[in-house]
Amino acid sequence: MGLTTREIWELVHAERRQLADDLAALTAPQWETPSLCEGWSVHDVLAHLLETARVGRLAFVWSMVRAKGDFDRANENGVRRYRRADPGQTLADFRAASHLRKTPPAHRATRLVEAIVHGEDIRRPLGITADYPSAAIQDALEYQLRTPSSFGGSRERTDGLRLVDVETGHSWGTGSEVTGAGVDLLLAACGRPLDHALLSGPGAPRLVAQGA
Repeated sequence: MGLTTREIWELVHAERRQLADDLAALTAPQWETPSLCEGWSVHDVLAHLLETARVGRLAFVWSMVRAKGDFDRANENGVRRYRRADPGQTLADFRAASHLRKTPPAHRATRLVEAIVHGEDIRRPLGITADYPSAAIQDALEYQLRTPSSFGGSRERTDGLRLVDVETGHSWGTGSEVTGAGVDLLLAACGRPLDHALLSGPGAPRLVAQGA
């Protein structure tokens, strides 16, 4: 976890601005494209990102209270609260919030996980490509790998696997090898469905199958 708090926020803010630019020309049908988040459209994921940009520690706690401790229900409530009837207005709200440094009571690396993974949740179904700094991917992946699933992490999903980033040579864990680009390893670790061709190695079928 090599990035400082300042560096993480600079990366998150830059990613928010880039995502807003990437979505500026979407048509109405494109906003309803199913994202990589099961049951959520591209517009829904953007509304979730808007919520995470605007909601601080106290507001997060209250959202969990209202959802009776159900994290998924709290997220659904947030999407309904922040999704505007006009996707263009949701996008404008997101752009206006791109500079904020609010966060729930969680490790700062979760902001990178949110920015990168949800960014890909939106971009990939739309055929939009993006480049992420390797340091950001590395910090996000290291956080996910050491965090249990009960706290939104990927520790159990990747137990017994050795993940190798072909772009940097960096590796994590021990066991059956899974090789791929860092961002693809991060998405797979987070349970996102991936094209099998993006990952290779004896451990790849297991990791990909868990996101199917």
